[in-house]
Amino acid sequence: MLTSLLENWVLKVLSLVFALVLWFFVMGERKLERGYNVPLELKNLPEGLMVANEVPSLVDVRISGPRTLLVNLGPTELSIVVDLKGLKPGVTTFRRLEERVNLPGGLRVTRLSPSFVDVKLERVKTREVPVKVALVGEPAAGYRVGRVLATPLRVHVEGAEGEIKDVREIGTEEVSVEGHREGFTLVVPLTYTGKYSRIIDDPSVEIAVEIVKEPSGRRSRKQ
Repeated sequence: MLTSLLENWVLKVLSLVFALVLWFFVMGERKLERGYNVPLELKNLPEGLMVANEVPSLVDVRISGPRTLLVNLGPTELSIVVDLKGLKPGVTTFRRLEERVNLPGGLRVTRLSPSFVDVKLERVKTREVPVKVALVGEPAAGYRVGRVLATPLRVHVEGAEGEIKDVREIGTEEVSVEGHREGFTLVVPLTYTGKYSRIIDDPSVEIAVEIVKEPSGRRSRKQ
């Protein structure tokens, strides 16, 4: 046992001295503090659920430690991971985000903003709703708008359950009939602006507008 300890004892002593010198150098080195914009990553989103609130993509983090360690620490080396595994619908607050920063040894977080995040999960639902054509203007004198047909008549919206439950219809961009004497057909975009939902069909529809002539008034009979 003693023989094995004494083998290469010079190298072992030198290694110990070098480690001690390095430790004293790091511990005695001037401390610095730097700010980083650290990306916030959500992982393991449960199937059938989605995030239905604003969650910051970056967190302002102040880190302090020895100068040699900080100058070699790049922003791309840092991240904050929030694990959503096993969560149910509702709001979950994740506190103490500083403990989720993947810091090298010798460095510490001195300030973090925001210091916590709320994550709201909702079920993903799909709903079919009718298309409403937005007509503006008036046809030429003596004419009126007849039938207005959208193809398709209905479209599907998918997203957060709490948002799409109130969607009753999807409108189109304005279609002008000003001065028209004849019917026409055109393709127009839909104008849905859901925050946590979207149209999963084609975001435009074909509109067919019929313009018909008003019936002339009856002529009076000659006596």
